[in-house]
Amino acid sequence: MKSTVRRGAGIRRTVAIATAAALALPVAACSSSSSGSSSNNASGPVTITVGCEPPTTQKAQRQFFLDDIAAFEKANPNITVKGDDANPCEVPAKFTAQLAAGTEDNVFYTAFTDPANVIAAGQAADIQSYVGQIANESSILPQLLNVYRQGETTSGDLYGIPVNNYSEGLVYNTTLFKQAGIASPPATWAEVEADAKKISALGSGYVGYVDLSAQNTGGWHFAAELYSRGGQMVTGSGSNAKAAFDTSAGLAVLQTLHQMRFVDNDMGTKQGLAWQDPQQLMSTGKLGMYVGAPDTVTNMHATYNTPYTNIAMAPLPGVSSPTATLLGGDGYMFNKKDTPAQIVAGIKFLNFEFLTPNDGQFNYTRTAKAGQPVGLPEPDLFTAGSAADQQASADEKASANVPSANFSAYTNALSTMQLVIEPPQAQAIYAQGDKAMYAALTNPNANLQQLLDTFSSAANEILQNQ
Repeated sequence: MKSTVRRGAGIRRTVAIATAAALALPVAACSSSSSGSSSNNASGPVTITVGCEPPTTQKAQRQFFLDDIAAFEKANPNITVKGDDANPCEVPAKFTAQLAAGTEDNVFYTAFTDPANVIAAGQAADIQSYVGQIANESSILPQLLNVYRQGETTSGDLYGIPVNNYSEGLVYNTTLFKQAGIASPPATWAEVEADAKKISALGSGYVGYVDLSAQNTGGWHFAAELYSRGGQMVTGSGSNAKAAFDTSAGLAVLQTLHQMRFVDNDMGTKQGLAWQDPQQLMSTGKLGMYVGAPDTVTNMHATYNTPYTNIAMAPLPGVSSPTATLLGGDGYMFNKKDTPAQIVAGIKFLNFEFLTPNDGQFNYTRTAKAGQPVGLPEPDLFTAGSAADQQASADEKASANVPSANFSAYTNALSTMQLVIEPPQAQAIYAQGDKAMYAALTNPNANLQQLLDTFSSAANEILQNQ
């Protein structure tokens, strides 16, 4: 979604979340690919381009990536890997145009909100016959692999490989919690409201809690908070998909925010916030809590020098207890024009860079030596207790240089919480959700039910036209 999360891909992922719209490609039959048999090997010279090379502004992550390409090419002398230096990694208009023209990278980057549209448009190679060549495939969380399947089922074709996973939680300021006399992070939304009041009561300028309402992030957070209350964004699939959030759970999301903003007065006056804004506010030492994933913690430290000791994470609050949270992340798909040799080479590189303990993003010894954070709860790719998970976790613990205990409540809860994937046509729906969230946070006289009705109608129109 986020170690530094996919070499900084967590930061890049949020650019897509903030700006992406649903792909508007003509629907075509799904590509059966030029994949051929899984016995194909990249035995002859082959060149592949791989998307999402870290930008020059992320010096350590970029050097890691370049070093890994050099090491990989040395071990595989017949394969040449060219990193795509385009950043942000996904600009919606460019992404859509490249897919339509078939000019995407051989191995192209996607956020989890992309694959359904890419697959429906027939713009990706089917790599199902190559599953046996994916490193630690049996250890990868099944729901992540399902993102890259047609219809997100547990069987059928496979069109991509996940390389990062994030789940939303509650990020909080440990220093302010101590000052406000809060002994443990809130487990319910009622406790969030109560604790936000205590933090705001510390004095002028202190803000208990903030939420997002701009650049598609408001609708994104609406979905996460709805899931935590046991609600659903969408039921059904394809032409039968319908918005399912115009319910008491959906209304409760807006009611809680409206109450905290205009009755409790503990959300500050600045609204229309997007992904990075809560991090900047927390870096000032005056913000108590916000909903976010571990990549926001990484970015807060890297951008604002906020000490890791001042930041902690808890699971996303629930109604009576933590129940569910939004799952997201990113991965790679394969250009439908790729040759079998290019697909084999691409899988080999992804194996090395993203899927093998001790290598690539799991080379925690190297990450720590470079002064980069190790011990944050991402990437979360493998099923708990699997061989890959045990090895990666042991390696990470041995090199940890951040206070991992500050994130233990979050990580421990993930094994029992329901992880819910983002809805179909997520970005288009999120853009409509921004309107409801922004109005609830800026209009003291807002008709919350009417906002929810309007949001639901807009979502249904999007789903009917997908």
